[in-house]
Amino acid sequence: MTELDVQGLQRRLVEFAAAREWEPYHTPKNLAAALSVEASELLEIFQWLTPEQSARVMETPGSAHRVRDEVADVLAYLLQFCDVLGIDALTALSEKIDRNELRFPPSDDRSQSRSQSQPQQPPAPTASTSD
Repeated sequence: MTELDVQGLQRRLVEFAAAREWEPYHTPKNLAAALSVEASELLEIFQWLTPEQSARVMETPGSAHRVRDEVADVLAYLLQFCDVLGIDALTALSEKIDRNELRFPPSDDRSQSRSQSQPQQPPAPTASTSD
């Protein structure tokens, strides 16, 4: 594979699991749990860092390698999860961005409500099946 694309990577992951006879374990529940574990391992790298240290995490080869590995693990489990459930990840993301653009329009008076040096915090996500 010369070009990296989502479907090609998903196909490689399916083939990898099939060659090891792991398909029975790749249920939506198990993949969602594995995704959560890997996301937690990514978070663990940043757990005790200051905001400044976290912004520089890719400057150190050892920590950069760990971050890349955990990002790869999160993405691998997410792609496998999407494959098992028949979700097109890029379409799902595009549709979610479309909904968020409607839900959270840009403010016309941003400069009056706060100083330029303080970015507005996005609203906390809400648990809703309609999002």
